[in-house]
Order: sequence, then C-alpha cells, then structure tokens
Amino acid sequence: MINIVLYQPEIPPNTGNIARSCAITGSKLHLIKPLGFSIDDKQLKRAGLDYWDYLDLEIHEDEQAFFEKYGNEKLYFATTKASKYYDEFEFEDGSFIVFGKETSGLPAYIHERYAESRFKIPMRQNEHLRSLNLSNAVAIILYEALRQNDFFDLK
Repeated sequence: MINIVLYQPEIPPNTGNIARSCAITGSKLHLIKPLGFSIDDKQLKRAGLDYWDYLDLEIHEDEQAFFEKYGNEKLYFATTKASKYYDEFEFEDGSFIVFGKETSGLPAYIHERYAESRFKIPMRQNEHLRSLNLSNAVAIILYEALRQNDFFDLK
C-alpha cells in the first residue's frame, strides 16, 4: 500500500480528486491540518464522487502529530525545489509520499530535514509556469509508485 500525504491542502476539488485516486488504488490518504476547507465541503464530496466509503483516510491535527506517528517511516517529498526527479527513487510498499499545500508547498524545515528524500516532476523551467495541479502531480507519482510495486493486486 502507498500512503499519500497532503500537507495542509487548500482546494477542495483537488483533495476530492486525490481521495478518489486513493480509493480506487487502495492507497491511504493522510490529511495534515489545518485544512483550507471543511471535510464536509460540497466541492470536496463532489470531486470524490461516491468513493468516500472506500477511502482509507487519516486526518492529523497538525504536522507534529503526523511526524510523531510516522516520522520514522519511508518518507518522500514532492517539491519543485528538489534536484532529483521522481524516477530516481524506489517507492516501496508502505512508503509515504508527501505533497505540500497548493499555494506555498512545504515549509523550509522539511526541505532541510529531508533534503535527500525530495523529488520533482520534470517541467519546463519558466517563471510563469510554477507547478502542476496538485491532483495531477499526485496521480503521476502514485501510479509510478504502484508501477514499481507491480500494481499490487490491481491488475
């Protein structure tokens, strides 16, 4: 199983789309508060369709609670600030793949602490083209992690 972690997500449809991807792949979704929306948000529920009952979801009160519980696990961090690309990593069963908030990414201390566990997705380098949509970025990396693990029992 792959763990997808959203650090303080802000946009309900993104989180709903990611929840749908996690449900359909048997991946666990972790949300680190504060959230930029209510978990009962209509747009969030709509984007996740009727998949919510099939989602393994864990909500963490803050980043400290998440790192206290899972800080010793295999953690990877998606960021545009990394020097390595995602295809340079091996995502093992049980890995945690962390994505930052839509507007500002991950805090500096995470970049410093986990410098060797950060990766990026190839993109054009342009000051106006900053990053992919969060749900698209998660889908790219989630399916790469699944591919590396022979898709578990999805085939």
